[in-house]
Amino acid sequence: MRMLFRLAVADFWDRVRRPAYAVILFAAVGLGYLATPAKEAGWVVMQVGDYRGAYNSAYVGMVVALAGAVWLSLGGFYVVRNAISRDESTGVGRLLAATPLSNLAYLTSKFLSSVLVLGSMLGVLAVTAVVMQLARGEATTVDPVDLLSPFVLIALPIMAFTAAAALLFEAIPFLRAGLGNVLWFFIWAFIAIGGQSPNAPLGGIGVHQVVQSLGDSMKAQGIDPSEAGEFSLGLTLVSKPLKTFEWTGFDPSSAYLLTRCVLILIAVALALVPAFWFPRFDPARGRELQDPSAQSADDRTEDKSTFPAMPVVAIQEEPGAARSDTFGNVPRAQVKLGNSAVRLLVGEVRVLLQGIPLWWWAGVLTLTAVSQLVTPATGVTRILLPLAWIWPVLIWSRLGTQRHEHGVEAILGAYPAAHRRVLAEWGAGLLLTAVAGIGPALRMLTGSDGPGLLHWFLGALFIPSFALALGMLSRTHRLFQAAYLPLWYGTVNGITPLDFMGALRGPDGLPAGMSPALLIGATVVMLATAFATTAARRVAG
Repeated sequence: MRMLFRLAVADFWDRVRRPAYAVILFAAVGLGYLATPAKEAGWVVMQVGDYRGAYNSAYVGMVVALAGAVWLSLGGFYVVRNAISRDESTGVGRLLAATPLSNLAYLTSKFLSSVLVLGSMLGVLAVTAVVMQLARGEATTVDPVDLLSPFVLIALPIMAFTAAAALLFEAIPFLRAGLGNVLWFFIWAFIAIGGQSPNAPLGGIGVHQVVQSLGDSMKAQGIDPSEAGEFSLGLTLVSKPLKTFEWTGFDPSSAYLLTRCVLILIAVALALVPAFWFPRFDPARGRELQDPSAQSADDRTEDKSTFPAMPVVAIQEEPGAARSDTFGNVPRAQVKLGNSAVRLLVGEVRVLLQGIPLWWWAGVLTLTAVSQLVTPATGVTRILLPLAWIWPVLIWSRLGTQRHEHGVEAILGAYPAAHRRVLAEWGAGLLLTAVAGIGPALRMLTGSDGPGLLHWFLGALFIPSFALALGMLSRTHRLFQAAYLPLWYGTVNGITPLDFMGALRGPDGLPAGMSPALLIGATVVMLATAFATTAARRVAG
C-alpha cells in the first residue's frame, strides 16, 4: 500500500505541473461563479421552475457539486486520459517493464492518481463554494458538513468513474487516440442528460433524491412544486430573477448510499480489468513501444489521431541527377521556378491528409450524394450539414500540432516567412472543411439559399481558424476535440447562440445562429492568435 501511495502521489505531482491542469482549475473557479449567480443575473444553473434555493451552505454546496459532477466529468477526462501514454512516450514504461511491479499495482496507482487529480479540482470547487456563499450574503454561516456532503456523495463517485473510464480507454488500442476522445463526449452527454432521470441505472448522477428533497421543502413552505415548474440542471437563461425558498439539505437513504458505493466499485473494476491484457510496456508481450525521440520532450503525452502518424520521408535525388553540388553526402535541393505559395499550400494539404483511409473519403462522398437527394432542403442544413462538419473532427485537430508532435518545429523555425507557412496550414484546413461540406453547399446554391450559403462560407472559415488557434496554443489534439464537440452538440440540439454553421433557421427561414459579424470577428481574432503564438515562439526559441 505504501508503494501504491507513493506511485500515485508522484504521478499526481507530475500531472498538476502541466498547463492543462491549471486551465481546468481556472475553469472550475469560473464554474463555481456561474453556479451561484447574483439575484439580478440573467442565468441560473439549477432551478425548480421559477424558484431556487437560498444561498446557504446546503444549497450552495449542492449546486456547485452537481455542476462540478456534470462538467468536470467532461473536462477532467481529457486531463487524466494520458496516464499510460506519458509513461510510454517518455521511456518510463521501459524501466517499469524491468521491475517486479505487477499490472494490477501499476493500474491501481494510475487510477488513484487520476482520482487525486480530479478530487483536487473538486477541492478547488468546494473552496469556491465557500467564497461564493459569503459573497452572495444570503446566509453568512458556513456549515462544513452541509457544504461538503454533496461533493463526497455525488461528485466524487462520478470523478472516480471518469478516472476509470479514461484509464480503460487508454488500455484499449483503438480508443487510445482521437476516437476515444470523441466517443467519451457522447457517453458524457448521455450520462449528463439521462443521469438526471429517476429511472437511470444506479440513480444516475444522484440527483433524483435531491429533487425529491427540494420538492418536500417547497411543500413545507406552502409552494406547490408541480405549479412552480420542472427541475433543471444546466446553464439556463432567465428573463427575471427567481424566487427563493429555504433548503437545509437532504438525508441520504441507505439505498442512495449503496448506489454511490456500487458506482465506486464499478469504477474500480473498470480501472483494473485491463490487467488481463495490458502488456505493461513489454515488447515481448504484444506490441512495440513507440520511439520516444519521435516526439518533443514537453509534449510526449500527446495521443495521435486514429489515422496513421505522418511518416518520415527521405529526400532522394532523381535518377540521373547530378551530384556535383552536394554538402557532404546530402544533395542540395533543386531550385524550382513557379509560385512557392501554391507549392507550400499543396505540401500542407498533403501533410494534413496523410494516412486518411479510403473509408473516410467514402463517407464524404456518401454525405455529398445524400445531400442532393434529401427533401425538403431544410433537412440538409439541419441534419446533413452538422454530420458533414463532425466527420473531419479528428483531422482538424491536427492543425497547429503536427510539427511539434513529429519533432520538426526546430527545423521549420529556420523558414524565413513563418506567417506564410501558418497561412498555408490554415488554407489546408479550409480546403478540407469545404470538401467535407460541399454537398450541403451545392444544395444551398441550387436552391438559391444565399443567406445559408454565406453562413456556410463563414463557418468554413471559422472551423480551421478555431482548430489552428487551439492547436498552436496547446500543441495538443485534445483541446480542439474537447472544445469543438460541445459547440457542435449545442448546434445539433437547437441552441441558437452556439450555431456557427447556419444549421438552425428562424421562422422566416433565415439562419438564426451567430451573426456574420460575430463569425468574422471570431475568425480574425483566432487567426491573429495563431500568428502571434507562432511569432512569440519564433522569438523565444
